[in-house]
Amino acid sequence: MTTPLTIVDAHHHVWDLAVRDQDWITGEELAPIRRTFTLADLEPEARAVGVAATVLVQTVTVAEETPEFLALADGSPLVAGVVGWTDLTAPDVADTLAALRSLPGGGRLVGIRHQVQGEPDPEWLLRPDVLRGLRAVAAAGLVYDLIVRPHQLPAAARAAALLPELTFVLDHAGKPPVALGTTAPWADRLRALAALPNTVCKLSGLVTEADPRSWTVEDLRPYADTVIEAFGPDRLMFGSDWPVCRLAAPYADILGAARELTGRLGEAGRQAVLADTARRVYGLGEPAV
Repeated sequence: MTTPLTIVDAHHHVWDLAVRDQDWITGEELAPIRRTFTLADLEPEARAVGVAATVLVQTVTVAEETPEFLALADGSPLVAGVVGWTDLTAPDVADTLAALRSLPGGGRLVGIRHQVQGEPDPEWLLRPDVLRGLRAVAAAGLVYDLIVRPHQLPAAARAAALLPELTFVLDHAGKPPVALGTTAPWADRLRALAALPNTVCKLSGLVTEADPRSWTVEDLRPYADTVIEAFGPDRLMFGSDWPVCRLAAPYADILGAARELTGRLGEAGRQAVLADTARRVYGLGEPAV
């Protein structure tokens, strides 16, 4: 008998528009998610498909958000880890990370992320002040989530080479051009990043890089196959990107697509992608019962 796979969702968000605006949610295409999404909204959807634990990821570059997320995680049996934000360029970044660790829920801080995709400088990650901040992230025992676009992948690879002591986790597979149906030059840039042993990738966000109205699993497969071949299951983790994924499909369909795309890996490989890699890389421990 096949043992049911446990699932860790390594990438989701929440936001409350009554607390602060999400200024990136603009235009008609994003209108369906321009409302408040809470853990109470997520929990029944996640539990219904067997998700045992999640990682809550930052959405805006606002210092107050990370303490709020840590407090949410502290009161939630579902959220096992938080990827927060802090100003990497600040001289006191190490002190700030230590202060976050001391807050309620601070033990759930597992990583830091910055919206590099919005930086006009394609080599922002290689700035001396940013590299200093990344060293502080490593020294704190945290990982660094990369949210970049394909043209920023070369700088990400150089940063990872310069900082072998830091684990870099690539969100959304580096946002490949799924809707265009092309893989170049994204694929070569992704492989260059994956060649570095301190890099990990999330099988996440592909549906919203496709045509959200008409995507199929086969549209996603060339990109998923590239990621699987480049990183292997032990350096690949599933993320729903909820609630952004709702622009393209409900939670259950996102997980179903991930199961299909990882079908050739066998039970052990699929278990790595759906749970074990996230637990190991983020140090999540066992899921809550």
